[in-house]
Amino acid sequence: MSTTRSFPEGFVWGVGTASYQIEGAVAEDGRRPSIWDTFSHTPGKIAHGDTGDVACDHYHRWVDDLDLLVAMGIPSYRFSIAWPRVMPDGRTINQPGMDFYKRLLDGLLERRIAPVVTLYHWDLPQDLEDRGGWRDRETVELFTEYAVAMGKEIGDRVPVVTTLNEPWCTAYLGHATGEHAPGLTDNALAYEVAHHLNLAHGRAVTALRGILPAEAQLSVTLNLQEVLPATDRAEDVAAAAHAEAISNRIFLDPMLRGSYPVELIDSTAHLTDWSFVRDGDLAEVSAPLDFLGVNYYSPGMVTATPGSTPWPGTDRAWRHDMDAPQTIMGWAIQPSALTDLLVRTHRESGLPLVVTENGIAGHDAVGADGAVHDTHRIDYLRDHLAAVLDAVEQGADVRGYFGWTLLDNFEWAWGYDKRFGLVHVDFDDQTRTPKDSARWFSGIIECNEL
Repeated sequence: MSTTRSFPEGFVWGVGTASYQIEGAVAEDGRRPSIWDTFSHTPGKIAHGDTGDVACDHYHRWVDDLDLLVAMGIPSYRFSIAWPRVMPDGRTINQPGMDFYKRLLDGLLERRIAPVVTLYHWDLPQDLEDRGGWRDRETVELFTEYAVAMGKEIGDRVPVVTTLNEPWCTAYLGHATGEHAPGLTDNALAYEVAHHLNLAHGRAVTALRGILPAEAQLSVTLNLQEVLPATDRAEDVAAAAHAEAISNRIFLDPMLRGSYPVELIDSTAHLTDWSFVRDGDLAEVSAPLDFLGVNYYSPGMVTATPGSTPWPGTDRAWRHDMDAPQTIMGWAIQPSALTDLLVRTHRESGLPLVVTENGIAGHDAVGADGAVHDTHRIDYLRDHLAAVLDAVEQGADVRGYFGWTLLDNFEWAWGYDKRFGLVHVDFDDQTRTPKDSARWFSGIIECNEL
């Protein structure tokens, strides 16, 4: 006999999206290219040569998409602002682009949907990349100015602001492995970029505290890695600890404790001398937060034995295949790792947590009956929501869950082949079809039970 389990009172439910993945309209109303426009138009970088030029055409179809949220009973919507739409040169406000987000926010509030705004979900203006991008300390200043401008323009409409989404991806996939924009492949760059992202986050938080209403909440979203050693050999345990330090502690320690771990600096000294960390930086990075966003899809396993795929950003740990079911992305499915991650992160940070992304890709298609029967997604979400409840029962202060994602979209380097949406999108005619998982998720939200 199954037992119904309830989520905490006041638990926040929502779904998320990202600007470049859904908006399209990349050259309309004054918007100029981002690094992802440039990267996606570089031959060989994106599966099938796909780009975000049209994506889900959300820029033109946002009213219908907000009505979808209403129909699904979604109370909170997490989305990102495209820096190159509101500041095409990275510096100067473009009013038509700004007005788009004001209309979007007003539309959400009219529908009684709480907006959760992310300032940076990877689409750096290409103009800034041409000047050095996140490798250039000046970008820290410009991001802070951008955050201040957004606080002044829309702060009265936004109850929650997230500074950065997954800086790990920007630092390591963008600058070490080259899988993401801007496509650079130098491990040493990743550490400098990570520090500049940390500093930009901290300065933005401090600046926004003086602009936003007192009740507004400020956060950052990290895709914290639950890193497991391939064996109990001392070498593999050490490799896992190293991978965890360069993946998690490089962000958590400065943001929460105002320092970088000694073992992180020592184990990367052959790559960089950390001279980019200046006096006073770490005090700025550690600006107080209201909660921590955690994105989770899969754990990772590492070994000290050199192999074909090093852990991003290092030559001292290598990926190791896990003996677990896999998604079509090749990601291991292990819900218990989410429980462990949440429990440990809350214990070590002392902050409330919100799961800001969690979901699974599929090759979803509309069937002859006009429906999308994505049972694999329902199973995945059910198991991971149970893992969240397990974490709560073990003492983790988890206050919300945002499914990834509302719409099938441009899935970065995988193009349109991998579908994460609760709503199916026909990219030929932009028809939206809620999947079985959308109705299932709506039912969970309605009763606040699993």
